[in-house]
Amino acid sequence: MILCKVLGPVVSTEKHPAFARLKLLVVQPIDEKGADAGKSFLAVDRAVQAGEGDTVLVLREGTGIRQLFGVPLTGKLPIRSCIVGVVDQVSA
Repeated sequence: MILCKVLGPVVSTEKHPAFARLKLLVVQPIDEKGADAGKSFLAVDRAVQAGEGDTVLVLREGTGIRQLFGVPLTGKLPIRSCIVGVVDQVSA
């Protein structure tokens, strides 16, 4: 998992069916002090209800994401990143 800051939502009228009814957000990886730590990317928010400016935990591991979405290990899922928690505080 990596620490990220939510930059904002992504709106799309056409998308893969796997993304139907899911919130897409642009997130920026950050370090424990809040400084940028890599390139921004898209992440799905399935149940956390994160919003712009929130610090979040993002899972970027295929097997874990397939398990979260109930897809068999041999199945395919086009989702690469999923927000799994909102962070209240970081102690470095």
